[in-house]
Amino acid sequence: MVKTDQAELDAKKKAAEEKAKLPKPYDPKADAEKDIQNLIAKAKKEKKNIMIQAGGNWCIWCLRFNQYVKTTPELKKLVDDNYIYYHLNYSPENKNEKIFAKYGDPGTKFGYPVFIVLDQNGKMIHVQQSDVLEEGKGYSLEKVKEFFNVWSPRS
Repeated sequence: MVKTDQAELDAKKKAAEEKAKLPKPYDPKADAEKDIQNLIAKAKKEKKNIMIQAGGNWCIWCLRFNQYVKTTPELKKLVDDNYIYYHLNYSPENKNEKIFAKYGDPGTKFGYPVFIVLDQNGKMIHVQQSDVLEEGKGYSLEKVKEFFNVWSPRS
């Protein structure tokens, strides 16, 4: 048996502490199918696209992305002006298999978080893997901004 190196243990502990502090936006009990139907009606009325961030409260990168967007004023404004935002849960308690199958199971392909962009009629127009938006231990402001701008209904 290989002895785990102290730096790795420290890194895991630090990640667990960070995860504990971050908001948990995913609801395993949510009826995602019904929620998304309601979002489509709202998106039509507000002429916005729907941004589905798929992942779970178990996923540190999912929580980091959520926190990053909510606490970065220009990203928050970009999202609020152009999208109805939804956190689609994927966890052992609720894998939302029917919904994921409808969008081609992108989490299986790309990991989490994965972003599914729908137009105001609920038609899937893009799937975005998240690793290309990363920079260091977080996300790149420029890359995230570009992603939100490219798929906004006004582009």
